[in-house]
Amino acid sequence: MKIHKKTIGIIGGGQLGMMLTESAKKLSEYISDIIVLDPTNNCPASNVGAKQIIANYDDENAIYELAKKSDIITYEIETGNVETLHKLEKSIEINPSPQSLQIIQDKFKQKKFLAKNKLPVPEFDDINTFTEFKTKSTQIGFPLMIKARRGGYDGRGNTLIKSNDNITKKISSNTFFLEKIIDFKMEVSVIVVRNIQGDIITYPTVENIHYENILRMTIAPARIQKNILDQAQKIATNAIKCFSGAGVFCVEMFITKNNNILINEIAPRVHNSGHHTLQSSSTSQFEQHLRAILGLRLGSTKLLHKTIMYNILGPKNFQGKFKPISINKSGIFVKMYNKHISKPLRKLGHMNIIMSDENNIDSLFQKFESIKELTLIRPL
Repeated sequence: MKIHKKTIGIIGGGQLGMMLTESAKKLSEYISDIIVLDPTNNCPASNVGAKQIIANYDDENAIYELAKKSDIITYEIETGNVETLHKLEKSIEINPSPQSLQIIQDKFKQKKFLAKNKLPVPEFDDINTFTEFKTKSTQIGFPLMIKARRGGYDGRGNTLIKSNDNITKKISSNTFFLEKIIDFKMEVSVIVVRNIQGDIITYPTVENIHYENILRMTIAPARIQKNILDQAQKIATNAIKCFSGAGVFCVEMFITKNNNILINEIAPRVHNSGHHTLQSSSTSQFEQHLRAILGLRLGSTKLLHKTIMYNILGPKNFQGKFKPISINKSGIFVKMYNKHISKPLRKLGHMNIIMSDENNIDSLFQKFESIKELTLIRPL
């Protein structure tokens, strides 16, 4: 029986789109083309074979053009035009669903939705005026975070507030919300996958370490008791069951000092904390996402190797062309993102360090420390 190959349209053509495009080559029996919608000429995905429509992610006409050229639409960034996607979903497959994207795009709506579904989240509240801020912040208690409801990622749009006196943001309706700061001992995440048939699988819980609000390192598996790892998996699965649509979702969570688990955020896409799967697992999160939206059987999520994923970031005091990182050592896999200009804390690539299961995480850290110097970005 002849298989009808499908063209997949992706809103976003950054490094996530790049790795989705590379993974599509493994599924060439089912995928004819990848087309990305991205405002940056020669975006990372286009450099590895994706066709590109150059336009903003929320450009209505560009999304219609993408739909005309594609059989399935998905995304690697949350800023797509939900209204346009809603109009298109009767004529083209869109996964994860526009309904899920609409909830997740607005972080306050996302928190309300999770709380309504009895999922554990930090204490939060909306604010529309400075007077409301003064009242509600006192109720929640300092210190706390003011978070942008839309558009924030890698910590952008978040401001630590220690008292009413150091509020500097202009507060306006439907722009920000308050969230209690959690005294956590670990940040973890779980990659959850659901295909269009409704089958759900999860990758092992991983530990995330941040620097300047940007993910710096992921440790797979997380260094915590098995019962907590299992509980995080259960909470993540229950969370994704509340959303509609197929594909990869990432559930980021805090583990408190008392071993309670609270959901921080959900991403309806492949995620930085899942990059380890390129080497740690037989099926990467990128191939898994494509399998899910194509309706194929999902691959194994078993952790074959303990892994440290380390993000290669642009130096804080440098902007310009740089020398790509290359490390030729056993068990070390460097992935650069085809970005030619370094900017402060810009994600330029990542490195996966693997060891066999008989080795412990401490051995991985020793291996990482021995080559950490080689990951520094240097001017060209």
